[in-house]
Amino acid sequence: MATNQKRRWVKQLGLLAVSALAGGLVSAAMFGGRNTADNIASNSIKFREVLGYIQRDYVDVVNTDTLTDHAIVSLLDDLDPHSMYVPVSDMEESKIQLENNFEGIGVEFDIVRDSICVVMPLAGGPSEQAGIEAGDRIIEINKENVAGVGINTNGVRQRLRGIKGTVVGIKIWRPSRNKMLSFKLVRDKIPSNSVEVSYMIDAQTGYIKVSRFTLSTDQEVHDALVKLKTSGMKQLMLDLRDNAGGYMGAAIKMADEFLSGTKLIVYTKGKNPQNDMRYEGGVRGEFEHGSLIVLVNEGSASASEIVSGALQDQDRALVVGRRTFGKGLVQAPIDLQDGSELRLTIARYYIPSGRCIQKPYEKGSKEAYFMDMDNRYRSGEMFFADSVKVADTLKFKTASGRLVYGGGGIVPDCFIPNDTTVYTDYLVQLYNQNIIREYALSYSLKNKKELNTSTLSQFQQNFKVTDAMIEDINKAATKANITIDAKDFKRSEAFLRNQVKAWIARNIWKEEGFYAVYNQSDDEFLAATKLFEKAQNLGHTSNKKAHGAHQLR
Repeated sequence: MATNQKRRWVKQLGLLAVSALAGGLVSAAMFGGRNTADNIASNSIKFREVLGYIQRDYVDVVNTDTLTDHAIVSLLDDLDPHSMYVPVSDMEESKIQLENNFEGIGVEFDIVRDSICVVMPLAGGPSEQAGIEAGDRIIEINKENVAGVGINTNGVRQRLRGIKGTVVGIKIWRPSRNKMLSFKLVRDKIPSNSVEVSYMIDAQTGYIKVSRFTLSTDQEVHDALVKLKTSGMKQLMLDLRDNAGGYMGAAIKMADEFLSGTKLIVYTKGKNPQNDMRYEGGVRGEFEHGSLIVLVNEGSASASEIVSGALQDQDRALVVGRRTFGKGLVQAPIDLQDGSELRLTIARYYIPSGRCIQKPYEKGSKEAYFMDMDNRYRSGEMFFADSVKVADTLKFKTASGRLVYGGGGIVPDCFIPNDTTVYTDYLVQLYNQNIIREYALSYSLKNKKELNTSTLSQFQQNFKVTDAMIEDINKAATKANITIDAKDFKRSEAFLRNQVKAWIARNIWKEEGFYAVYNQSDDEFLAATKLFEKAQNLGHTSNKKAHGAHQLR
């Protein structure tokens, strides 16, 4: 990679897209010269003129700020499906999701029967340091009653989050002591991990689940790899299912952890040559050799597709699961003067084989575009490998000569159908009413001392969800007016037992406990564990036929 190219690469890795366009301020020449600039100026005058007439003469009082926001959204609706406008009111939450931290008291909560229940205090946060415990009920926040008043999740967040160093007073009821307690907590910066969990499946197999791509993702993945290698990892399962993406730079850095040398990861092409970029590896990664499986599904999009596509094209990883979403457009975050943000599509990205995995769309037809998931279900694609439609005219080759296809997501090397048989109306209602999590939390609190005497491994092997426990859940379901159909219960029973055990494990051993148990009922995970030999042989097989039709059940 040329020196200047490397400098641009390093400079831009923190961006959501390839370029922030100098903070949104660019010369008219970059977009077509004086004629374009004159046209924009004329349209701006027209828009200001219309707004002026509305504000001065319209029969009713209107908010011109709201009208302007609506106009911008309508304008972008006529472009591609992913260009978007983020109003000032949504910017804080948007930045939290991408920057991976916020300022507050550090507590995970759930709303149970109109009561704010502490699921667990976050490690190292103000709540944990003050002695807040799982199971505590938050009754007051800054002397405002928040129990039994219909408060929602956003309402709780708005009251608990705030500027670092500010004080929030809360009053809680602690069921274990049947007592009201008061706390004054000083808000602090609370990290929120994009690596949900990393743990050893067995003596040589590591597992990392990444939920989104944020500014800290590459460091989190690096740290997870170091930890797993220290524990003896020789092969890895990287789970990107339902990861909708995020920062492109984080995806490039993650892919580089698994690729040796200076292999191409992704390149972009746009109308403006400034946005034509090429990104290669170069940093020595923590896991450049050893069997690697990447789990994907229809919810894996954007940055997830850069990682899975690059590793597939370079024959570094076996991609397992179902066809990914198909988002191959790059958005630049452009700060507007009032604090809002324009995320404008400036380029398409291409993975090493030359594929652009953006699925087809018609400008101005966002609703049809996002109906694609429903269409996949109707066509049978979620259940049968031979129902996956690829464009025969868009054939490409991986580094070793295997055929792959462009034009609509990453087609996996090994297809795993989506098994929905356990998701009965009964189970869905248990989720909706939060009965499983509530029961698991109650059980964990009552049996915390006994549970803490076990290791996670012992719990996995020895703990059984008894018939009496299931009966307690069914009683809670009946009390919540949930109809228990015998056939539905039978179909969901094994999965329900696993879910109860997984949530109990989470209350004691956090995310590692949850996934170590939950994954044992995950058919996609279990099928993938049998494919490491196939992953090891990638690029060394004489079979160069198109893949993606191999189905596992």
